[in-house]
Amino acid sequence: MLIKEKVEQAKKLLAEFDVDCWITFVRESAINGDPTLVYLAPGHVTWHSAFVVARDGRTRAIVGRYDVQAIADLGVWDDVTGFVTGIREPLAALLRELDPRTIAVNYSESSEIADGITHGMYLTLMRILGELSMADRVVSAEPIVSALRERKTAAEIDVMREAIRHTQEIYALVGGFIRPGVTESEIAAFVHAEIARRGLGHAWEEATCPAVFTGPGGAEAHYAPGARQVERGHVLNMDFGVKVGAYVSDMQRTFYVLAEGETAAPAEVRKGFDTIVAAIEAAKRAMRPGVEGRAIDAVARGLIVGAGYEEYPHALGHQVGRFAHDGTALLGPTWEKYADKPLKKLQPGMVFTLEPRLTVAGRGICTVEEMVVVTETGCEWLSDPQRELVLIR
Repeated sequence: MLIKEKVEQAKKLLAEFDVDCWITFVRESAINGDPTLVYLAPGHVTWHSAFVVARDGRTRAIVGRYDVQAIADLGVWDDVTGFVTGIREPLAALLRELDPRTIAVNYSESSEIADGITHGMYLTLMRILGELSMADRVVSAEPIVSALRERKTAAEIDVMREAIRHTQEIYALVGGFIRPGVTESEIAAFVHAEIARRGLGHAWEEATCPAVFTGPGGAEAHYAPGARQVERGHVLNMDFGVKVGAYVSDMQRTFYVLAEGETAAPAEVRKGFDTIVAAIEAAKRAMRPGVEGRAIDAVARGLIVGAGYEEYPHALGHQVGRFAHDGTALLGPTWEKYADKPLKKLQPGMVFTLEPRLTVAGRGICTVEEMVVVTETGCEWLSDPQRELVLIR
């Protein structure tokens, strides 16, 4: 069971990061849910609820009376306490018993995945801790929460491999559908139909999954497919992923639509595509535990700029998991918008995309997005890398 795996993982993380107690504090989680709750409970909770993991391995859950049975049935929590009038007294009693030196809470300035506690819940918790003279023991749970999401278990990786398999198969099918004259929206409709036929979900909102871009100009990313038609002599790229269970894929592929009389892509398109592939391959070779994300981005970025192209206006790669963008560590430059994410070091079990891009003047955008996993000694492909342009006749 995933929750059992993750709670066991959390116990080890508290020791690793020298934290005595970790609290996930939520209420009405269907409305204001902490993204970490999925690793701790089988569904949403209603009243104030505290999921507490202690460094000594003890696990406690304090939840509303009507949520007790669902939490207890997991067989994960050593003790599940229910309440009726309020959580303050049972939570205070537990904290007095534990008397932790440090109390990690799910807030973070730099990582959205570790910033799950609402401001109101934070104030409530701090009031309880203040009454116990423990308010000064609070620290950010970002290291714990980040590692919990980022370091995928074997079971998580297996589900992601299945999502990738479906994505690659759909890309192979859509390659036979693309032809001059069809629109971006028609291509997207083909993909939607195949996802539905397989009983899968979309990796992100359906309106832009897939994103389809043909020819020069246009939005280039994060935009819904429109009425633009596929034309000969243009580059076409697609970005989409599927959801299998709770986990997703995120991949991009590039196609070239042959002009009349062409049997291969022109030199400038081949150079652009080959440069992308080389950048991805070089970045993968550089990936291993302990390396900062910014160093990996620099490898790909330097190769593309060195080949005469402008640098891409985004990070080389992001983590993937339950969401297409899911994790604190980032393969990116130290730009303001990324805070300290590019300074995080790679760890085994992290799943990343590698997705540089460049513009081929008058043709369109060349970009490929692969998925890889960091191992104990380096990095492995999860996707089957695209090394040749897909030619559309």
